[in-house]
Amino acid sequence: MRLWTGTTASGLATWALPFVLGLAVLDRTLSAAALGLLLAARTAGFLIAVAVGGVLADRHTRRGVVLWAALAAAVAAPLLAAGLGRSLLLMAAAAALAGAGQGACRPAFQALTAEVVAPPQRQQANAAMTLSVRVTTLTGPALTALLAVFLDTATLLLGIGLLWLAAALVPGRGTLAKPAPQDEGAPAPHDDAAPAPRPSLRAEFVDGLREARRHPWFLAGLGALTTVIATGYSATGVALPLISRDRYGTEVVLAAAMTAYTLGALGGALLMARWRPRSQGRTALLGLACYGFAPLGLALPVHPAVVIGAYVLAGIGIELFNVPWFTATQREVAPDKLARVSSLDFLLSYGLAPLGLALIAPAVTAFGPTPVLLTCAALCFLAPAAATLAPGARHFSPAAGAK
Repeated sequence: MRLWTGTTASGLATWALPFVLGLAVLDRTLSAAALGLLLAARTAGFLIAVAVGGVLADRHTRRGVVLWAALAAAVAAPLLAAGLGRSLLLMAAAAALAGAGQGACRPAFQALTAEVVAPPQRQQANAAMTLSVRVTTLTGPALTALLAVFLDTATLLLGIGLLWLAAALVPGRGTLAKPAPQDEGAPAPHDDAAPAPRPSLRAEFVDGLREARRHPWFLAGLGALTTVIATGYSATGVALPLISRDRYGTEVVLAAAMTAYTLGALGGALLMARWRPRSQGRTALLGLACYGFAPLGLALPVHPAVVIGAYVLAGIGIELFNVPWFTATQREVAPDKLARVSSLDFLLSYGLAPLGLALIAPAVTAFGPTPVLLTCAALCFLAPAAATLAPGARHFSPAAGAK
């Protein structure tokens, strides 16, 4: 429960920051260009820290990395508040610090879950954590908008800092495996022997890459996930507001589709808390492919209800993938390299999303939304299908895949 509370607090703080900064644009405390700069700084901090954080979480205790990373993000919040309307440079540095704290926390929390939760309960635990993220996404905007009636933006930023403080202090300690005791008959090491030099951060990250390469199903699944996020997720993010305005003449379709996606994801998380499919990996990849229905629905001249239904399917499918994916990674990856492999997951899947957005927007301008959406839908269907051919992909397990 303490781990779930800490991850929920970090997830809420991560989601709330761009939303609160958006409120600052509405009240003209911040310009749209400044908001873009701050979000870019946060993304840069995230990408740098997620790789370093994975190495540190394997080198030291996962609980310690969560503590210091979340404290760094907590410190960033009052700095953002202090710079609001006064110093864009201070706010950019604080946004980068907030992103760094978020990035370092992600692989550490992932590895800490494997330490705190027993293997038979990990799928339920991962489902509970992703469920909290979806509930936050669904209810957060309304709650934040309500708070904004009574509190100014600087106070809301301080509230984000308190959430990060909870993420730092609430989770309990993990149970890192101790080295096996030395046999009584084994010779004792020489007292004057110099300790072996510790590998560099780069060397330890490369060691994590080697561990990832030992699991073909992981590389294939990560490739499929990265493709879906960089193409389908980016395309729908750009095209949905345009289609809602130009084809249907209302913003209601935009709001309904995003709500439908979140409700579908809630349903998918609840389903995966109990369901154990026989072919876990193939089921997960099939769920990931369901995201292709979102760009496909936007590409075709269909009734708005069809678009909303496509987003429900996409939401269900993403959690059919997420929960088994996290659980299998925690089960199959060597425990002392889990945070590094998880950091690779977040680095590629989330790190390439801004690149996808940067390419999709001009492509839509050059070729129109329909060809771009159809291409992205095809990639969303084909990439997970190709991943099912990798060794071990059927069960996200090399041993099971070899049978």
